[in-house]
Amino acid sequence: MPTILAVEDDPDLRSLLTIVLEQEGYVVTTATNGREALSRVEEQMPDLILLDLRMPVMSGVEFVAQYQARYGSGPRAPFIVMTAGEHASRRCQQLGGRGFLPKPFSADELVEVVRRYAPRSRPAASG
Repeated sequence: MPTILAVEDDPDLRSLLTIVLEQEGYVVTTATNGREALSRVEEQMPDLILLDLRMPVMSGVEFVAQYQARYGSGPRAPFIVMTAGEHASRRCQQLGGRGFLPKPFSADELVEVVRRYAPRSRPAASG
């Protein structure tokens, strides 16, 4: 099953992300800020990152800069920006994100975006 890294400082939203995605069959790991997220990525590269931009310790913007510096030329997970910001789409594009979820979002919207970028079944390797 694909692994999703949910990077969100709000504990209630982090729990909701975990519950909804695990019910959909995903493996979910979490981080409360960008620094923790970099540690999780070092432990295991996820298939997709759900990334809040406004967090203490290390923001989502700082995380993206360090993530791209460390893994820019190698395999890396796409990320989806989750933000309540007015210009979420533009900010997501500036950062190189694959998509965005404007806060607040529904469970259905979350699942739809995650399925688009981290399908639950992967094509079989040819060989």
